[in-house]
Amino acid sequence: MTIAPYEHKVQYYETDKMGIVHHSNYIRWFEEARVDFLEQVNMPYEDLEARGIICPVVSVQCKYVGMTHFGDIVCISLKVEEFNGIRLILSYEVKDKRTGELRCTGRSSHCYLDEKGKFVSLKQVCPEYYEVYKQVEEQ
Repeated sequence: MTIAPYEHKVQYYETDKMGIVHHSNYIRWFEEARVDFLEQVNMPYEDLEARGIICPVVSVQCKYVGMTHFGDIVCISLKVEEFNGIRLILSYEVKDKRTGELRCTGRSSHCYLDEKGKFVSLKQVCPEYYEVYKQVEEQ
């Protein structure tokens, strides 16, 4: 299963007074890439929520390597680093589409909870989702 990078065109409002993308936007782009990833593997987030399962961010890290500016198009690659059915760790690479230069790397940690905030195992409650994650993790 091949996951295509998510593309984002930098908007003017995402930049600061220096004309550089404000650092907080990279975290938003990670989320956009996650939602896109789930759609690519036929597991839209809203389907998970309809089953009473949420997947909050537990932690996020971001390392800024280069500057991104208004009008640039970035490609955000996402990789499943670790997945055990309850916990998920994703990594990200943000690259300039035109030059291929690395702009940022990051990681996010997530868990799966039911509507009462208790941990759930996708292996038990959504085995088809669990299998997709395991397939993607092995790539």
